[in-house]
Amino acid sequence: MSREVRIQSVSVGGNNPPRILGVLNISPESFFSDSFTPCSQVFRRAEEMRRAGADIIDLGARSTALHAPPLSVSEEKERVLSALKDLDGCGLPLSLDTCRPEVLTAALHYDIALVNDISGLADDAYAKAVADSGLPAILMAANRIPGDPLNFAETTAALSAVLSRAEQYGITDVILDPGVGKWTAERESAADWELCRRFSELKSYDLPLLAAVSRKSFIGDCLNKPPHERLFGSLAVLYHLMEAGADMLRVHDVGATADFVKIYTRLNGED
Repeated sequence: MSREVRIQSVSVGGNNPPRILGVLNISPESFFSDSFTPCSQVFRRAEEMRRAGADIIDLGARSTALHAPPLSVSEEKERVLSALKDLDGCGLPLSLDTCRPEVLTAALHYDIALVNDISGLADDAYAKAVADSGLPAILMAANRIPGDPLNFAETTAALSAVLSRAEQYGITDVILDPGVGKWTAERESAADWELCRRFSELKSYDLPLLAAVSRKSFIGDCLNKPPHERLFGSLAVLYHLMEAGADMLRVHDVGATADFVKIYTRLNGED
């Protein structure tokens, strides 16, 4: 059992069932174009995800896919603030997916409950901004850039480094993200499969673990299918990761995943 982290009214880890982090993607550059939501429709989309069973909404304005076009800080901030303005009162805790201190600082004028940092606090200015916010944080395995570990051993080494950075800045409420996905050109699908197979070994950190595999390329490589045809493959991987101890599931498909988790928890004797 991992340590419990509280995100407003939602408890993650401990004896709690896997929590669903619904992806609210306001980046038209995303690898999964079907998930894009224009800023003018974010409240409606958040309400749909709330009804479908999301526990937390993860708002992201910048695609981090390997070949995504660059987005300036000012453009990302403008998108985020426009969305947050409309998400006020959506009824769910809000997570912000960014690794830019200027974006996080501006967003703190709204009711943000969680920070999702794919850079693993590698940037000192961002680490200080996260620490100053006092918010819990999802921290992904990273050395210098997001997702640069190339195998399981490098991932665990990076996670240890990330936790050292968190300790240095006094960030204690942490959810760990091992960083499944093709973040760099050098990373191969085999690394993602190894990480998923050995996911249970990451429970040794005694922290909640994030499973962020929704529709990712290693699943597409196996099935030879594009992102919009990878739902069933994603659910299959999620089943394995829940068995291995995943505490939070970051997904595009909230309704399907919520049904999946409900059946999973019932089969495991939890009401």
